[in-house]
Amino acid sequence: MTAGGEIHSGACLCGAVRYRVSGPLEPVVGCHCTMCRKQTGHFLASTSVATEDLVIEGEPSLRWYQSSDFARRGFCGVCGSVLFWESDERPRMAIAMGGFEGPTGVTWDKHIFVADKGDYYEIEGDAPALGRRRPKSAGP
Repeated sequence: MTAGGEIHSGACLCGAVRYRVSGPLEPVVGCHCTMCRKQTGHFLASTSVATEDLVIEGEPSLRWYQSSDFARRGFCGVCGSVLFWESDERPRMAIAMGGFEGPTGVTWDKHIFVADKGDYYEIEGDAPALGRRRPKSAGP
């Protein structure tokens, strides 16, 4: 347990992949880039954690897809749940918010790559919406 006592846990839809975070969660970022929209069916709402604060169980069911030159996306190979996004360029892991069990206490930080968002929805709320487009080979 961390000094702040924060423990957050979550899992994929079928429970084959579970994870536990023993540290603070960053505020939520909504990524509207084309890759995140294609992977999730809408957009990716994720938090970020220090890699050393994350424990993953069920790794035989975890699949990774190298989606760009510098990042990969983790998902359950059994049920297909979107779980993680990891960059080679930083020691943090993005975790999809939908898999967390129980309250997380985090709030929205911002929306990114809104120039790539779908035309069927609007971004609401007070979180900043950053509009530049994402290059074809990049991730969140």
